[in-house]
Amino acid sequence: MDILYEDNHIVAVAKPAGVLVQGDETGDVALMDAVKEYLKRKYNKPGQVFLGLVHRLDRPVSGIVLFGKTSKGASRLSEQFRAHKVKKIYFAVVEGRVEGEGVGEGAVLQHYLIKNHEKNTVRVFAEAQEGAQYAELSYVVVGADEKYSLLRVELKTGRSHQIRAQLAFVGYPIVGDMKYGAAATLPDQSIALHAGEITFQRATGGEMVHVVQPVPALWKKKFPDLVRLLV
Repeated sequence: MDILYEDNHIVAVAKPAGVLVQGDETGDVALMDAVKEYLKRKYNKPGQVFLGLVHRLDRPVSGIVLFGKTSKGASRLSEQFRAHKVKKIYFAVVEGRVEGEGVGEGAVLQHYLIKNHEKNTVRVFAEAQEGAQYAELSYVVVGADEKYSLLRVELKTGRSHQIRAQLAFVGYPIVGDMKYGAAATLPDQSIALHAGEITFQRATGGEMVHVVQPVPALWKKKFPDLVRLLV
């Protein structure tokens, strides 16, 4: 269990790729269960332990996940997410050499998404559609080689599969993400998307907290020249 930050109300945990945030019908061990067990042991708590789920990462994605340790912590975090006051930075390695606005000052992607719950996929539209949710992100190209580009992505909205679907829609699928058009999987079945930084306000107000987690070890093996640019 990699605890990145903890106070009386909030805990930030590193989620490995391939691990569920919350349990589902597969019965696989979820991050939420592991964090509850950690809190139970640390504070010697009998019975059920409260843990508030305030956001998720897709199973093949790695990175920082926040939980509320108390109802106050969960409520204050949820308010910040709803008001778009939580700053979320992702790093993505995409297929192809990204050209255009993303090089230099950065680019903004604005689309409309419709979720297909049966297939667990998202369709992207350039114009507003009935039943579609507005989705916005910005990105900067950190570096690129002949095959791949490393992007620093900031989410403005938090839609399901948003980064994966929007980048694929503009021609740059995330490495390993065959669901959205990538050429092949990665060895560990992850995708090259990592929630690397998050900034939020403490539940008691005032102080802002900035949490960072380095990209996975696999990236250093597969994309060594690009990962060096993050140092």
